[in-house]
Amino acid sequence: MDSQTRHALKQDKFVQATTTGLSWIEIHRAEVIRATIAAVVVLAAAVGGIIFYQHRTAQASIALGQALEIYNSPLWQPGEPEDGTYKTIADRSKAANQQFVDVANKYGSLEPGKIARYFAGLTDIDLAKFPDAESNLKEISNSYNKDLASLAKVALAGLYVQEGKTQPAIDLYKQIIEKPTDTVPASAAQLQLAEIYEKTDPQQAKQIYAVLKDKEKATAAGQIAAQKLNPGAAQGPPIQ
Repeated sequence: MDSQTRHALKQDKFVQATTTGLSWIEIHRAEVIRATIAAVVVLAAAVGGIIFYQHRTAQASIALGQALEIYNSPLWQPGEPEDGTYKTIADRSKAANQQFVDVANKYGSLEPGKIARYFAGLTDIDLAKFPDAESNLKEISNSYNKDLASLAKVALAGLYVQEGKTQPAIDLYKQIIEKPTDTVPASAAQLQLAEIYEKTDPQQAKQIYAVLKDKEKATAAGQIAAQKLNPGAAQGPPIQ
């Protein structure tokens, strides 16, 4: 069958389908009108839902911004006015933590709420609220937002190291190495993993540093690895 015939058949089918459709509409006009009205109502509801979602997201973003402003505020310095400042990191983290928790609980399904949950976990660590920190960071580590999830995994791994739970920390770093993200490249996780191995498996740490030294020569990770392997390096003890 040549192309011209195929094209003609397609045109015939289109005309037939269009005619049949128009005839059906004439016969079932009332049903069509009702269906059209229903579709418009559904569309209006969808548009309203989008507007509501955008409004909620804007509110959540503002609340998150206020919490972050506290979290990033400078600490009080001697000789400066004390108004609106925090004397210690713990004081600042305590104030920010409550804000982050409130935003996370109120807007947990939205992206700003998830970010707030992550920072709630970080400030939980500052306040030595380790069970809360683990709960918050675990939740975000399973987030569909891979960039945020990887940050939560790094923070959670750091918490485990702090608690002496090296194997769960190792497992998390390996997950990131297998699936790196823009926020946490594989080389960053490899450095953290090697730091754990310095105490538990020095030869393994040395191997990781050697690979990074060769593969990441032009990056900070490669330079740090080189310093770790070089007995004369200024930063950190050499790996024996």
